[in-house]
Amino acid sequence: MTLVLVPLLVAAACVPQPPKAGNSVAGALAPTAADVSAPQPRIATYNCADGGKMTIENLGTSVHVLSPDGTSEDLPASPANQSSRFGEAHDAIVIDGRDALVMKGGATPLTCTR
Repeated sequence: MTLVLVPLLVAAACVPQPPKAGNSVAGALAPTAADVSAPQPRIATYNCADGGKMTIENLGTSVHVLSPDGTSEDLPASPANQSSRFGEAHDAIVIDGRDALVMKGGATPLTCTR
């Protein structure tokens, strides 16, 4: 009986256990308010690293982008089942919290912040 129980107890001791709420490790691993990004508003203005500004209107399954030069572009969600990556052909925008990474074909990616 001991020969059967000892390997089982050793194996059980090696399985990681989820941290408990009162455990200090759980507190260190718990997300903070700064880690949780607020959803993007329907219309947001972003200041870009190159000094320009752009307005992004979030339509859910696509975004409407208005560039500082007055040009506009509609980009569908890519892939279609999510809400932070939008793109078509060689242009794309990835929205992550308050930041947007703008990628245009043939140009260096540009970081913008709302």
